[in-house]
Amino acid sequence: MKHAYTLGALCALSLLLISPDTTAQRRKSDLEAGEMVKGKKVGVWEYFSLTRDGRQVLVQRYDHTANKLIFYRPIEDIPYETEVQPGQWTRTRVEQPPLFIGGEAALAAYMARLNYPQQAQSRNIQGRVLVSFAIDTLGRATSHKVLMGIGGGCDEEALRLSRTIPAQWIPARLNGRAVPVVYELPFTFRLQAPR
Repeated sequence: MKHAYTLGALCALSLLLISPDTTAQRRKSDLEAGEMVKGKKVGVWEYFSLTRDGRQVLVQRYDHTANKLIFYRPIEDIPYETEVQPGQWTRTRVEQPPLFIGGEAALAAYMARLNYPQQAQSRNIQGRVLVSFAIDTLGRATSHKVLMGIGGGCDEEALRLSRTIPAQWIPARLNGRAVPVVYELPFTFRLQAPR
């Protein structure tokens, strides 16, 4: 009898310790780790990149519940065209660059959806298309335009894909506040060598 009571108490206690939403799942890959609830990222997620020698390094820690960046690994310190005062843009270094949630690896995975235009392939057009867009203080991307193109439909394809990148941008910060910046993103079109 004592044994049944203990077992019953343990079952009741375990029911109390289980979260009410039992659909939470822990996800982990080479590029990210965190918890999903009903198909959405919740809580703190860690995002990784792989070094050239295959080591995994932490590049971001982001709280998806609070929509807050907790950590980022500093990347190349480059100046951005920044709106320092309303309507006044100048090229300057920022305290925190604009970041894509998940890091460069997540952005590169999305950019892999680039379609090589048939016209460019048939004309053997290869090269790099540079697209710029503004990232505002809320992390929204607007004002997309081609800065450097190669033709053959590649410019249009790079512009199309840049406009469909998910709204997962963390705005740049200057003097402790979010600031709009112009972000430049290269798209490479390279034909595969015949085998």
